[in-house]
Amino acid sequence: MAPTSLPEQLVRTCRFTRGVPERFTVSSDGGTVLFLRGRTGDDPATCLWALDVGSGRERLLADPVRLLAKRRTPRTAGIEAYGADAATGVVAFALAGALWKLDSGKGEPRRLPAVGPVSDPWPDPTGRHIAYVSHGALRVTVADGSGDRAVVEPGAPGVEFGTAVHTGATSLDGTRGYWWSPDGGQLLSAQTDFTKVLPWPATDQTGPPASRTALAGTPNPDVTLWLTALDGPSVPVSWDRAAFEYVVGAGWDAHGPWALVQTRDQRTVRFLGIGPTDGRTAVLDEQRDACWVQLVPGLPARTDSGALLAHRDLRGTRHLTRDGTPVTPRGLQLRAVLGTDGDEVLFTASDDPTETHLWSHGPESGLRKLSSGPGVHSGASRGGTLVRGTRDAERPGGRAEVVHAGGPAVAVLSYAERPVLGLHAHSVVLGPRALRARLHFPSWHRRGDGPLPVLVDSYGGAGLQRVTTETDWRVLLSQWFAEQKFAVLTTDGRGTPGRGPDWEREVHGDLFGPVLDDQVAALHEAARQYPDLDLGRVAVRGWSFGGALAALAVLRRPDVFHAAVAGAGVADQRLYAAHWRERFLGHPDAFPDRYDACNLLLDASRLARPLLLIHGLTDTNVPPVNTLRLSEALRSAGRPHELLLLPGTGHQPIGSTLTGNLLDRQVRFLRRHLDVETTRTRP
Repeated sequence: MAPTSLPEQLVRTCRFTRGVPERFTVSSDGGTVLFLRGRTGDDPATCLWALDVGSGRERLLADPVRLLAKRRTPRTAGIEAYGADAATGVVAFALAGALWKLDSGKGEPRRLPAVGPVSDPWPDPTGRHIAYVSHGALRVTVADGSGDRAVVEPGAPGVEFGTAVHTGATSLDGTRGYWWSPDGGQLLSAQTDFTKVLPWPATDQTGPPASRTALAGTPNPDVTLWLTALDGPSVPVSWDRAAFEYVVGAGWDAHGPWALVQTRDQRTVRFLGIGPTDGRTAVLDEQRDACWVQLVPGLPARTDSGALLAHRDLRGTRHLTRDGTPVTPRGLQLRAVLGTDGDEVLFTASDDPTETHLWSHGPESGLRKLSSGPGVHSGASRGGTLVRGTRDAERPGGRAEVVHAGGPAVAVLSYAERPVLGLHAHSVVLGPRALRARLHFPSWHRRGDGPLPVLVDSYGGAGLQRVTTETDWRVLLSQWFAEQKFAVLTTDGRGTPGRGPDWEREVHGDLFGPVLDDQVAALHEAARQYPDLDLGRVAVRGWSFGGALAALAVLRRPDVFHAAVAGAGVADQRLYAAHWRERFLGHPDAFPDRYDACNLLLDASRLARPLLLIHGLTDTNVPPVNTLRLSEALRSAGRPHELLLLPGTGHQPIGSTLTGNLLDRQVRFLRRHLDVETTRTRP
């Protein structure tokens, strides 16, 4: 049955992620491309597929519904991740907690004997063995299912192998905690000891904390690295762990194992080469910065000839470097390195912050742009085959195509649903800072029709751009709010990604001041350009960082903002992840004034505008105690507000069954306090 409203469609499609091809892997010869995709735009059972590059034909390799039906196992969300050997001949994946293996050229997937629940399975590059993580142990089995055993396992509670908590900042494989040697005979693995991590503050509403993330100023997990031969003992990797306590990257390439380590203040990062037999390390590169060293996905990396790929922030530009020499021009901002193929490197970069393009560089070929047209482009390349993905304004999820040796492009089908709601938005550049923004109007509104109340719907933080040439679920949700008789303004201000290192570091030491100033400046400039905006009726809503920003807006600028919806915000910056928060504010013991200046609890007595606070009580990203303490501070100060707690709900409820009711509650709150008529709106 077709959805009748955007909220219903967000639930059915899991925010338009279903049916979208993703997680591409190109075989070493470039002849096969593996990827994940559901059968339809509302199918939660993600399948594994193979595309034969020569013929352009797709082949279904693993259908979780059929596999689990044979074993009478309850249906799950499908295959979320998989791993393959170098030739993509042996593929492993976890499904319903079990380990599965298939030969991509033939046969059906086979469930292998394994100790469950299984996570992060990965064949070695030769395809002889498969490693996986279970119950804190790193285990290995022969690819035929024989010889399953733990190669390293914890000796105490709270200790896990194969888990690395901070490698996700640089890894293209998420927070992977182990890495194969090229010959498949050894493993480099992380051991993480969580025993010193303090539990999150709990309340009667939240119950026992469910996260082991260290909060600002508290002890981090203790991470060590180990070299393990499949037929021998483990050897510890040695480095100055007292000074460099973060392991933010690791790997094993043709030149040996390596690690990327970082000081707690994040102002120094070292790239270490690791001796494959004795675990001794040598510093191969070091980066320093007075604020923080930015971690770039996919870096560091080494080419086949041994050239070191890294980045340098110079004169406002983040450059890709090869053996220390910048190879990208000024103004082209490096985003991520996606991989190497021989001496060629594939990466993404932006010269316009609203677009991200695909580029390559090689000693012989030089710098080449591989994408065209507005959009957020990405890809994968190997063996002369390029997978090019484009997410643009046409539809959520975008499109993908495969090109081999200059031949015609082969489209990879997307089954993502088309939104039931069309966009009626203007991309604008506002004020002397050239703030990138998007302004949504109701579909029925015409310029000069009369004043509209304004809803500022920004994120504003360092973790996310909202204003790009991509149409994603957040853009559609802003349009949905516009259809409720609002003009909706989204602005990326200082601190957001895409405009270079100097722009990012504008928020060093002050998370909120520049961000709030930019939101106010954008609002006033938008109203100057579009007189239909009613500055006497302005609300602000946001989630996560945007939720904290929304609450801060009505606390500190009630002259501008007249109501706020604040979801899952960090009210006390000491109550957020140490690695992320200390990057911007430093250690709270060293810089208590910075934390106090960003502490919404200290501003509670200033509330003079309507405020709706929302938080999911099983949020493992932002501790729910943030919202609960802010509510308590407001009550103690005698400041009325509304509080909506969501039991059993995590950090992002949009896409869950709560979506419709949650959005309806927000709209009713905003209409009530901005005096908005309820006629002529769209569902």
